[in-house]
Amino acid sequence: QLQLVESGGGLVQPGGSLRLSCATSEFALNYYAIGWFRQAPGKEREGVSCISSSGHVTNYADSVKGRFTISKDNAKNTVYLQMNSLKPEDTAIYYCAAETDDYCSGYVSNVGYWGQGTQVTVSS
Repeated sequence: QLQLVESGGGLVQPGGSLRLSCATSEFALNYYAIGWFRQAPGKEREGVSCISSSGHVTNYADSVKGRFTISKDNAKNTVYLQMNSLKPEDTAIYYCAAETDDYCSGYVSNVGYWGQGTQVTVSS
């Protein structure tokens, strides 16, 4: 069973920053695209950002472009999501996920493995 363990969530004021981490296995990083999804209360889970297994391709939801940056450190088997200029509408549970292929689709239906999620709350 492939494991994905998120950390780094918390409460931050609007305009602030957080960095989420997703610890996983070397196998996962080498063979699967890793994405971040989020789910706000009463809303469907949506794709936020993704990085391909090669690390050469990244994509972002329009709502976070220019504010969020995804990266990975193969030596630490970890994927990061740096979130800057946070807004109240970014409040959600953030999930790390491994897609079923080595490229990013951003679709929930293409996710093979999920982490347990970490809460991000943006509020003054």
